[in-house]
Amino acid sequence: MQTRSALNRKLLRDAWHLRGQLLAIAAVVFCGVSIFLTMKGMYETLVNERDDYYSQYRFADVFAQLKRAPESLQSRLSQIAGVQTVQTSIALDVTLDVPGLVEPATGRLVSVNGAGQTQLNDLHIIRGRMLELEDTHAVLISEAFALANKLEPGATISALVNGRFVRLMVAGIAIGPEFVYVLRPTTGLPDDQHYAILWMNRQAIQNAFDMGAAFNQVAIKLTADASQGDVITQLDRLLEPYGGLGAYDRSDHSSNKTISDEINQVRIYGFFISAIFLAQAAFILNIVLSRLISTQRDQIGILRAFGFTTTEVGWHFIKLALIPIGLGFVVALPVALWMGSELASIYQDFFHFPRLTWSLGASGVLLAMGICVVAGLAGAWGSLQKAIHLAPAEAMRAEPPKQFRPALMERLGLEQAFSVHLRMIMRNIERRPIKAMFSVVGIALAIAILLLGRYGTDALERIIDVEFGAAQREDVSLFFSNPMGSDALLDLKNLPGVLQVEPFRSVPVKLRFGHRVHRAVIQGFDQHGQLRAIVDADYRQQPLPAEGVVLSSKLAQSLGITVGDSIEVEILEGQRSHTSVEVVGLVDDLIGMGAFMLAENLNRLQQEGRLYSGALLRVDASQREPLYQALKRLPQVHSIGVKQSMLDNFERVIAKTLTVQTLINVVFASVIAFGVVYNSARISLSERGHELASLRVLGFTRREIALVLLGEQALLAILAIPIGFLLGYAMNAAVAAAMNASQEIFRLPLVLSGTSLIFSVSVVAMAFMLSSAIIWARLRRMDLVAALKIRE
Repeated sequence: MQTRSALNRKLLRDAWHLRGQLLAIAAVVFCGVSIFLTMKGMYETLVNERDDYYSQYRFADVFAQLKRAPESLQSRLSQIAGVQTVQTSIALDVTLDVPGLVEPATGRLVSVNGAGQTQLNDLHIIRGRMLELEDTHAVLISEAFALANKLEPGATISALVNGRFVRLMVAGIAIGPEFVYVLRPTTGLPDDQHYAILWMNRQAIQNAFDMGAAFNQVAIKLTADASQGDVITQLDRLLEPYGGLGAYDRSDHSSNKTISDEINQVRIYGFFISAIFLAQAAFILNIVLSRLISTQRDQIGILRAFGFTTTEVGWHFIKLALIPIGLGFVVALPVALWMGSELASIYQDFFHFPRLTWSLGASGVLLAMGICVVAGLAGAWGSLQKAIHLAPAEAMRAEPPKQFRPALMERLGLEQAFSVHLRMIMRNIERRPIKAMFSVVGIALAIAILLLGRYGTDALERIIDVEFGAAQREDVSLFFSNPMGSDALLDLKNLPGVLQVEPFRSVPVKLRFGHRVHRAVIQGFDQHGQLRAIVDADYRQQPLPAEGVVLSSKLAQSLGITVGDSIEVEILEGQRSHTSVEVVGLVDDLIGMGAFMLAENLNRLQQEGRLYSGALLRVDASQREPLYQALKRLPQVHSIGVKQSMLDNFERVIAKTLTVQTLINVVFASVIAFGVVYNSARISLSERGHELASLRVLGFTRREIALVLLGEQALLAILAIPIGFLLGYAMNAAVAAAMNASQEIFRLPLVLSGTSLIFSVSVVAMAFMLSSAIIWARLRRMDLVAALKIRE
């Protein structure tokens, strides 16, 4: 007991003496654990809330859209083996005129059963009331659209129905499992302000659109033993005569796919970033303990000579290693709780669940604790091996001094070209190359983590610049209710403020290559068009080929296609032809998974004349408002996209989460940068205290010895900069590869901006200056007598 008490007192003395270094390690551990617990909890929360929501509100398993089918077909669909429940509905797009919104908006009208009737994809009312059977001009609106346009129950909006505006009263604000995350179908991007989901009584929609006893949308719930693939095959067979666009399961549902991608990214992000932080903590801990053991050789020898076992000595240093680990872990717990709650509130704006309360199970806390202990032991292991294997007699003997030899500059005869201070710095680095290397690697890692922290911002800026600048050059995009001929283009040219009109064709297809199938949209553009370009992440423009199709690289990867392969194309509208098309090019685009070809070739595949799905407009900025008013009244147009509005929404919605993640990364990376630089300088001061004190006795001033010590650290930091840039690039490449593996909405380009490079170097420079100020203060208080004492 007395021996244990003696070691504990020594432990407290060592911890107090090393408090600066241990606190720096604790700060790094705190950063890693905070991120890990926050993202682990967010991952568990999203998974649990998604699964509970889907179960409680009966989210369907299989979905299909079609042109129009009689209601009598429902009984045949119900007879498909494995089908438990079939629900048919009507969904149609309309143009909306929203109070306070200058631009036209698009609404997706979806039929619902009356209040009290059970249905698949059931609704959760946020505010207001459910629709009653007698409601003919009332709707429920999606929460995202209501928030973006500040709409409340009782408000009215106008919808263009069969050529005339109908005033619709907002009965309530709702969410549904089918629209947890709302993407605009024509762009594949969120546009909460200009794209709404409107739920309306089925009878009211039937009357307004002459859809009596008919449907154009199917949702199916499967039995537990159902074969999903067989059900989809049978469903496609039955719906094909009615213009079926291809059935698909949950994994291909746009809302569910987005949620699943985000959940996967949260898991990857939390693991990857926290692993880097904890590895950095282990690295610093190893340096600190190695230095401590080196300076306590005699004490270890005395402990061993007085009968302390290797286990007791080893456990003593393990406890020292666990002090900063435990401190960082304990402080991280409440911070992770706060960060998790804030992150959940952001995700609640992003994904619309009935509730989203951040929570973390005990398993997550225990896992984080285990990772921290492993990190601590990993950092201490090398030093422990030295401590417990030192023989008492050897340990009590002072380490032999390093053998002196001229530095490289002196061997080359260049010593006169350098000052005495620089020669001392270079000589010390050459005498301790391993320690110098550790310092360089530590600072390089700090720079790399800072670059990783800025990566989200750099990637987002590149996406915006490429997609909304280089690729999309139009101001407004229009989608027709049905394909139209050239006469529609002449009408558009006569609208106020229209300077240029270019048509495009957009056709839903099934692409097959071998056993792989993917539902996609082929977009056809004019050969000489100027308003839309196919551009990759590096701004290289892919010209449309005279024949064949160009695929997004992501789409080609999912199908296993390379340039030169022929792909089977099943067109899902019009004549529904089947043909084979050669893949003549791939493009590393950043948004969506597209296929592109000349519009005339696409029309030829469909065996039809010069028909177009919509048009791209370049407009006079001064005439935007009258143009928007005119577009709202075009019955042949069902969807209108304003590029600037889509860009603003993209930045607001997508950038919001990236901005928060970037801020957290940068703050925590700055903590690491300081911890690394401070520990490197502080350890160097401890190791060279005798040498620096000797220089003071020989007449060197405090400024001169500070120049020797801090000049060495500055030189190592300069050497670390290019290495840090390379490590940062490698880390960003790893994150991009992991994030983009399953992401279809948008992909993160691998980019490092000059701003980020300057920022990372600036943060390390500030950390160096702050550390230098602390070291200077210690140099001014240096006790020369104590520092000059040597062991006999």
